[in-house]
Amino acid sequence: MLRKFYPKRCADSTYTIDFYKLYEEGYRGLLFDIDNTLVEHGADASQRAKDLFVTLKQIGFKVCLISNNQEARVNRFNHVIQANYIYDAHKPSRKNYIEATKIMNTRIDNTAFIGDQLFTDVYGANRVGMMTYLVKPIGSKEEIQIVLKRYLERIVLYFYRRSLRKNRISRG
Repeated sequence: MLRKFYPKRCADSTYTIDFYKLYEEGYRGLLFDIDNTLVEHGADASQRAKDLFVTLKQIGFKVCLISNNQEARVNRFNHVIQANYIYDAHKPSRKNYIEATKIMNTRIDNTAFIGDQLFTDVYGANRVGMMTYLVKPIGSKEEIQIVLKRYLERIVLYFYRRSLRKNRISRG
């Protein structure tokens, strides 16, 4: 039952993912959550985020931001990133994960999603069969509903790690 929330892969940070290797594996599209995945909650794009998106585009990736935030927030972050984006995405609804692949002209099987939350980011991407990365949140400042979900995430991650140790699931 909990497997639908399990990420295919985990990383300490978005910025530690080997995107060159991901490209070699055949992935061509990348979807990103923003808050606590690319920058601290509510922050504008950092130089590190700007540099990452320049590199991703040079590698050959098509990129899209997919956020449950309102357009003003996403647009403010994206001002210097200049990526495609979907705001008010209603994650974990499947609709906008699929829409993002259409925007990028990629397929579900060659697109990966990177996010910091199990119950929205990972679950939504898993629902459509997409490669998922769970990254550790960048900052500690979060809205109360997210803080509460983090307690439940710890339970799911306990069973996820236990399954990995017992080789009951593969890492994708």
